[in-house]
Amino acid sequence: MRTLIAGIRQLVTPRGRGPVGGEKMNSLFVQDGVDILVEDGRIVRIAVGIPTRGIDNTIDAAGMIAMPGFVDPHTHAVFAGTREDEFLARVRGVRYDGGGILETMRAVRAASEETLAANARAHVRRMLAWGTTTVEIKSGYGLDVENEVKLLLALRRVRRNVPTRIVATFLGAHAFPPAMRRDDYISMIITEMIPTVRRRRLAQFCDVFCDEGFYTIAETRAILRAARGAGLRIKIHADELAPSGGAELAAELSATSADHLLCTSERGMRLMQAAGVVPVLLPGTAFTLHTEYAPARRMIALGLPVAIGTDFNPGTCLIYAMPIVIGLAVMRMGMTVEEAITAATLNAAAALELADEIGSIEEGKAADIILLDVDNYRQIPYFFGHNPVRAVICGGKTVYRAR
Repeated sequence: MRTLIAGIRQLVTPRGRGPVGGEKMNSLFVQDGVDILVEDGRIVRIAVGIPTRGIDNTIDAAGMIAMPGFVDPHTHAVFAGTREDEFLARVRGVRYDGGGILETMRAVRAASEETLAANARAHVRRMLAWGTTTVEIKSGYGLDVENEVKLLLALRRVRRNVPTRIVATFLGAHAFPPAMRRDDYISMIITEMIPTVRRRRLAQFCDVFCDEGFYTIAETRAILRAARGAGLRIKIHADELAPSGGAELAAELSATSADHLLCTSERGMRLMQAAGVVPVLLPGTAFTLHTEYAPARRMIALGLPVAIGTDFNPGTCLIYAMPIVIGLAVMRMGMTVEEAITAATLNAAAALELADEIGSIEEGKAADIILLDVDNYRQIPYFFGHNPVRAVICGGKTVYRAR
């Protein structure tokens, strides 16, 4: 199947097959008036005036800006129930302590696999309409073997019914279930949950909420070593609520990414840079929690390849739109538009170990492309809250068009 994306007014993309850090995050490739030829879902040519002979399908991109599909490297988009009471209490000044996770746990345990899949499918389709073509989704609201498996099986159902690429992450170590000893639950994660997840091929990554009031450094280390030994790749929820040492542990274990990092230390940042850990920053969560934002400018100055994501979840961030996250990164974390776009595409793909496949518009990569109706890419944060996406292309096929 040969598809021509024709008449693109301007192509805007980072370039590379791995994460880019420091000043290189500002380097976007911009080209006017090009076409893109796609064969069997992959980009094979980018040029001006590609001939139409032998083309099976043409996508009219006249007047549009083409960019890589957004990659959201951190979400909790499979859940049941809502937590608006908790949200409104926080607005009145109640400090977030993570206790709402157990409220969602109860709703998840009461929900069927079919209901969870339907909920997640609806969320993923909304993300797609805002340009997200790849999304990572974590479990973590089951907190026992049966319900963690149920969440991951629901994600498997979703994967069959949406064009979006879905990366599943096992997050059994999200909180501690009530009426169970801490050591017993950690033992269950290591001896029952991780082997089950790996044997049934339910997830690609394992994550742990390593922070004050949740999993300690020693507990996190034990769980992630077990996960890596089972063949899962590893991530860490690190330093969200306090400088807990999560970033340092991510570097020690050579984790693919460390996420949140609102309170991370200078030492932690330097160790992550040396170890090749991708920092995933989630400005929507800081916005919702009314907290300080992660030190993006310092990370970039140290050469770290910053990625950004939504952290879409029922408790601390209901934002699922990557253009809004780009706006928050620019307005609240001091990132340039170019840095934020790189963070939302190529570096976000690297946070999922997919930068050789997606995250930029380059020959040989998957044709995951979005078409934007803006005068220039700098208007993405400027039109904050407006959806600039007019069409979404996954694997060379148009999967969404705005009305």
